[in-house]
Amino acid sequence: MGEVMVLFRLMPHGVETDMDAVASGVKGAVPTGVRIRGMQIKDIAFGLKALLVAAAMPDTGGILDTVEEAFAKVAGVESVEVMEESLV
Repeated sequence: MGEVMVLFRLMPHGVETDMDAVASGVKGAVPTGVRIRGMQIKDIAFGLKALLVAAAMPDTGGILDTVEEAFAKVAGVESVEVMEESLV
């Protein structure tokens, strides 16, 4: 079985959301077997920022949904979107 690399975009509740706190929350919310390979705070528009998270995970059924749900529960996160997904 292989591994999948996924790029997530986490959008905050608003421009006042502390993105460093969101990044810290994401690190604590990572499910077992998933490794964070990188994070970047990116300017979107008008002061709004997004957190881009690259994560490597096993290519098993349901793992992507599990990670997406875990990230969505982090304080300050409004939405989670899968931007890219590829086999490693």
